[in-house]
Amino acid sequence: MAKRRKLGNPLALTVMVLLAERSMHPYEIAQTLRRRGKEHSVKINFGSLYTVVQNLEKHGYVEVAGVQRQGNRPERTLYGITEAGRAEMLDWLSDLLAVPAAEYPVFETALSLLPVLPPQDVAELMETRGAALAIQAAALRGVLGQLGEKLPRVFVVETEYQLHMIDAQLEWINSFRTELTEETISGIEEWKSFHETGEVPQDWQDLDEQEIVPAPERKA
Repeated sequence: MAKRRKLGNPLALTVMVLLAERSMHPYEIAQTLRRRGKEHSVKINFGSLYTVVQNLEKHGYVEVAGVQRQGNRPERTLYGITEAGRAEMLDWLSDLLAVPAAEYPVFETALSLLPVLPPQDVAELMETRGAALAIQAAALRGVLGQLGEKLPRVFVVETEYQLHMIDAQLEWINSFRTELTEETISGIEEWKSFHETGEVPQDWQDLDEQEIVPAPERKA
């Protein structure tokens, strides 16, 4: 089970990882994230970076490492990671990689409620979603191609993963839409009857009266 941490913002972890490489000021952190294309995998609010750094300093994870002056520009405070910050960074990142998080994607929520819509409507909505995902996949392939020319693969594996997940979702959506249009999915007769008559099918009512079997809990 993942630990409850003093800071939970993934941007804080991202900042610590960069500062583990070398001391930087917040503006340099933002520039480095842009150059590495991390806005595609981390929700980055560049305006909040200073607040994130301040919170990290407050908890003893980063500290002032010096001051940088370039020409007539204002001085910029450089921050470096502390030993406590390095330990937190390694533990936090290890947890994220090894322990599945309790996530509740809104698409899964929508799928769990879809019988309230007619099957044909759902099939059309799946087609619309599939078209949007295909555009996203094409855009990501372009981004991956550009980043791959500039960065080692180790820096773009998260983008590879995003693309793989989109491709997998597209494959499932196309298969599911085929079942809907060909009316081969189990339960479709009751589903259609519900929308034709406005009455809840007896089979559905019987399901509601069955003993509940607890589903596996999502681990936090």
